[in-house]
Amino acid sequence: MSRQRTMDAILASEYVSIGELVRIIGCRYSTLKFYTEENMLPFEQAEQNLTRRYRREETVKRIQWIKKLKEDGLSIPQIKNVLQTAPKKESDPG
Repeated sequence: MSRQRTMDAILASEYVSIGELVRIIGCRYSTLKFYTEENMLPFEQAEQNLTRRYRREETVKRIQWIKKLKEDGLSIPQIKNVLQTAPKKESDPG
């Protein structure tokens, strides 16, 4: 079992794991796993057995955007549609 990286190391990293995203965002692991499985969070994975890696800055912004859309009352299918149809520039909420 590997040791957890410090928050400073995580925040300085270009790529993070889903567990590290949980620590950054404060979301539940199951929520982020669901978003990933629903193709709402893009990730990179070199081989099938390797850990999924998320681009930290882009993914944090995307999760914050998903949270905002949920607060605005959109359903998951509606949020997925917004994520898929928004131009790249608009998909960056901040």
